Amino acid sequence: MSETPEQPGRKRDAAATRQALLDAGAKLFAERGFDRTTVRDIADLAGVNQSLLFRYFGSKEALFEEVIARSGREHLETHPPERLLSASLRSMLEPGGDRNRTLETYLRSSGSGDVGAVLREEIGDQYARILATLTDAPDAELRADLALAWLLGIGVVRELTGKQPLAGADPDDIVRLVLTAVRTLLERAG
Repeated sequence: MSETPEQPGRKRDAAATRQALLDAGAKLFAERGFDRTTVRDIADLAGVNQSLLFRYFGSKEALFEEVIARSGREHLETHPPERLLSASLRSMLEPGGDRNRTLETYLRSSGSGDVGAVLREEIGDQYARILATLTDAPDAELRADLALAWLLGIGVVRELTGKQPLAGADPDDIVRLVLTAVRTLLERAG
């Protein structure tokens, strides 16, 4: 075996290294936000040399964008339009470590200049386009944006401010109440 910048004596696996960097970045960006996460911290958590982050992604900003886009794309690809909002809400509300932390990552990093742009432009627009198909109303795009704004607001109140009773509410109750109200905007949301 040849030595690599990853670890002496270990054969390099580019796909595994890239995945380890994405996973480490996702965890740290969600916990600390973009500005307080360093390249060194990401590399250390991934168990690789920090030069590999630049080799595979080019910059911390590009890694951040890939972390956000990866999670958003997976969510968009695995849920039909009529279930997208409820699945996103459930994912955000799941207790423990397995929940989708994309919203939390975005919220903790939204004041970091252009790093939030990928969410607004790529993922946010895709979500809005899909949600807009759930109504035949002439203002479908506005209705979709309002539903997304509500989702974002729930995330802020529950995750960042911890305001009760929302922060401690049962996820099933939240989903039931939100979907009942959202159907006023997007009648085919389920």
